[in-house]
Amino acid sequence: MKILLTDDHAVVRQGYASLLAAMLDSCEIIEAECGWDSVALWQQHTPDAVIMDINLPDISGIETAKRILQRDPNARILFFSMYDELPMVQQALDTGALGYITKGSSPEVLLDAVRKVLVGQPYVEHDLATRLAMQRNSGLDPRLEGMTQREFEIFVMLARGLTPKLIAEQLCISVKTVSNHSALLKSKLQVSSTAELVHLAIQCGLLKLGHST
Repeated sequence: MKILLTDDHAVVRQGYASLLAAMLDSCEIIEAECGWDSVALWQQHTPDAVIMDINLPDISGIETAKRILQRDPNARILFFSMYDELPMVQQALDTGALGYITKGSSPEVLLDAVRKVLVGQPYVEHDLATRLAMQRNSGLDPRLEGMTQREFEIFVMLARGLTPKLIAEQLCISVKTVSNHSALLKSKLQVSSTAELVHLAIQCGLLKLGHST
């Protein structure tokens, strides 16, 4: 298995190369320090996945991804960047890349993202995915427009069938806080039961019929 790691900071690049080599079995890490090098090394090695920074010294990571995907539409690219602004995240994903995580992510998140991308599955860091979903769906139902990010997270998790205990664990908050949010959500969304909350999530396109956690 080969992974092409593209980042212009040698210390950062070598640190993550060592981390990935230690966490993934039989993994060869190929390093590129700029966009053009990344494109050339892609053509030379045809790696199984690319981990790409956005801020590169020649052409941007977004432009680099476009050039790689023009050569191979099935290329598996994961953006790994300091940027967490939604327009930048969306622009990166619009290239056809499979994933996006920030450099503040834990090693476990990085490993999970790389494993998903390696098998062709999309992966967007939880916080970013939630914010993107909020942005995309804010106009679908007036009741969603006034929700905070935390309320939206809990709304989606409840709709997916997660228990307050599981939600509390995933969001690192207390079960009581989840319960309080749940009660406020039902009032704000004008629903009286979890079943109605699920129905609203389906109506808004946030949940598909037959979804399971």
